[in-house]
Amino acid sequence: MLPCVCWLQPILILLSSVSWTRGENCPATCMCPDPHTVDCSGRGLTRLPNEIPLDVRRLLLSDNWIARIPSDFLVLYSDLVYLDLRNNSLSHIEPGTLSTSSRLVFLDLGSNNLTEIPKGTFGESRSLIKLRLGNNPYLSMVSEEAFLGLTSLRELELERNALSTLDVGALTQLPSLRVVRLEGNPWVCNCNFASLFAWLMENSHKLPNGVEGMECSLPMDGRRVSLTQLSQDSFRECQNTLTLTDLLIIIFSGISVSVVAIMTSFFLASTVHCFQRWSKGAKGDEEESEQVLVRLHMDF
Repeated sequence: MLPCVCWLQPILILLSSVSWTRGENCPATCMCPDPHTVDCSGRGLTRLPNEIPLDVRRLLLSDNWIARIPSDFLVLYSDLVYLDLRNNSLSHIEPGTLSTSSRLVFLDLGSNNLTEIPKGTFGESRSLIKLRLGNNPYLSMVSEEAFLGLTSLRELELERNALSTLDVGALTQLPSLRVVRLEGNPWVCNCNFASLFAWLMENSHKLPNGVEGMECSLPMDGRRVSLTQLSQDSFRECQNTLTLTDLLIIIFSGISVSVVAIMTSFFLASTVHCFQRWSKGAKGDEEESEQVLVRLHMDF
């Protein structure tokens, strides 16, 4: 038995040293089930933990009270592929914060207090495949260019937010999109919703439950109706309605025409005035010449 014990001893020492190393690199309030995973879920954290290993690949921070992500947080974690920040107190993400993680594949920002997703929030995270933004009760605005550059994104979750409208350009710029969740939002069936409705009807196969799970409020009385009860004809009047851009173009064109007209009138008036003055001057010279000739004739 003694030779066996001697043979096992180096292995036991190696295993214990590996376990000690893992514990050494793991933040004090977190768990590290494997060398590349840090699990800090449900620890009551109000900020990001310190001493996160630089080679972390899976970072689990859900069910805490984290209110802010430093803009330079991900600069050092170039191997990070999975980031779970679900159910925290995030109210905004500074543009560029997430663009430094070039390998990020999964990002969960659901169940937070986000109010808007502006342009540049995700930079050009070309590796991102799944993005969860659902269950943010104050999220009412998503920029048309919010997801610009996310060429690999396949799943986008925007369900149960406070969106009443969404620029369809935010979805059409996602060439790899396969699944999108939009149900549970307070959509309003006005002309701003018309383009999104057309896109949803053409891409209903990308909705987990089709359009059956989506409703919108009628602008007249606020009554909610299922999108299955609507058709393209429901928005027929919107085809003759001028958009804000159209109105601005018309106003700008009118102002430009008015300015040109005023300048032209001023130029013509100045020209006429100068011509009149020249005519009077020429006539005066002519009369003076005639008087000179008369005097000369009388002298002779």
